[in-house]
Amino acid sequence: MSGADEEKLRVEIAHVLFIDLVGYSKLLIDEQHAAVQELNRIVDGVEEYRVAQSDATVSRIPTGDGMALVFFSTPEAPIRCAVEIARKLRSSGTPLPVRIGIHSGPVTYSSRSNRNIAGAGINLAQRI
Repeated sequence: MSGADEEKLRVEIAHVLFIDLVGYSKLLIDEQHAAVQELNRIVDGVEEYRVAQSDATVSRIPTGDGMALVFFSTPEAPIRCAVEIARKLRSSGTPLPVRIGIHSGPVTYSSRSNRNIAGAGINLAQRI
């Protein structure tokens, strides 16, 4: 592999907001799809997420029954985002039970694309 083709892995401290839908596996396939679409719609409408997205300081990683939002800015960003998501979920009128975990920790990602992110930062947020 030439130097130009070589993929470099970066390690950085990230601030992870992990969201998953409670009872997802018990839903019918159409209901699963609708629940994930509604969660995506709500997250897309959150100001903290939109600002981070425009600043390229957040990555969204779909997990099937939710997502990980990986912030590369401040530790407060996922907290503000979680609070806004919770408010929007309560006011949406659609019952969408979720679990939310937040953790800051090391993540590894490709220098070409930060879509493939892994590490203790994500693992612990998922378990909190």
